[in-house]
Amino acid sequence: MEFPIFKTKIEGVSQKFDLTDFSQRQAYFELKAGKEIEKLREYLKDKSFIAYLLGKKNSGKGTYAKMFKEVVDKDRIEHFSIGDMIRELDKVLKDKKKKKELISFLEKNYRGFLPLEKIISSLKKRSTKTLLSTELILVLVKKEIAKREKKALFIDGYPRDMDQVSYSLFFRDLIGYRDDPDVFILINVPEAIIDERIKHRVVCPLCQTSRNLKVHRTKTVEYDQREKKFYLICDNPDCKGARMVQKEGDELGIESIKKRLEKDEKLIKQTFSLYGIPKILLRNSVPIDEAEKLVDDYEITPGYSYELEKDSGKVKIIERPWQVLDDQGILSYSLMPPAVVVSLIKQMVGVFNL
Repeated sequence: MEFPIFKTKIEGVSQKFDLTDFSQRQAYFELKAGKEIEKLREYLKDKSFIAYLLGKKNSGKGTYAKMFKEVVDKDRIEHFSIGDMIRELDKVLKDKKKKKELISFLEKNYRGFLPLEKIISSLKKRSTKTLLSTELILVLVKKEIAKREKKALFIDGYPRDMDQVSYSLFFRDLIGYRDDPDVFILINVPEAIIDERIKHRVVCPLCQTSRNLKVHRTKTVEYDQREKKFYLICDNPDCKGARMVQKEGDELGIESIKKRLEKDEKLIKQTFSLYGIPKILLRNSVPIDEAEKLVDDYEITPGYSYELEKDSGKVKIIERPWQVLDDQGILSYSLMPPAVVVSLIKQMVGVFNL
């Protein structure tokens, strides 16, 4: 399964952008993919599409879809997460009125091999290690999409199992989007990147904002003399300098989700072999020895390390391009999300022959 390296660099253009800044990011997209963005906006005036995001856990599926929406058309595009929908069920089941409404809906719409009583029981006993039945997922998705105005959809988290791959070929018909083109978006991210994202992930205990000590720091970094380690301070002024903390188990990196990653890999390979539906291939990394001719330096993810200055006691922040080994053992740079989204935009235009 070959994921091509996409060139975003424009020869002869030396302009630089801060891709973490919203306004500069808009200018960046206008320069790199302005014509394609206009074609997609024109298309979305009276049409829509369904895109299935397939990638390993923590590969950036939601980030890419939301950024595509941000730059192309925030009013005509919807990012729909199966995981969020299922997590919301936990709240519904604790609310008597909402639970009654859900059961009533399922009684009218659910079709499957398992009795409805067992389906309700499976919802109550649900854990992150067990998947809900495909039939239940389909009817719940149909319920959620019925609430929304018809828009272009990025489906995040479906298919999640082997049997759901074949269902996805008829998914647009099942949810009533019969005339929409559909496309699989397959995402390749080296496991070394996923590992580092998890190991160095921290979250604000107050606003739940997530950051990363190594690749997505906040403005303020401090040092704990007692624990002998650096930590981030939340940027949200409402949190009044709250210290961001690591979630239990994150220090293990990908070890805790190894089986999930293996299943995701099999799903991607199986989907790659399907006929009759176009595919977009997104690659998050670029070999270091090819980077200079393919991408601009500001499109490379920065990595951070820290030193404590002995005289002042202040934290010195050291920034360098983040280097990782890809899954073939090639030393590579990780790409910033906007660079990947440029590839997504241009491939989407090609898939729809715009």
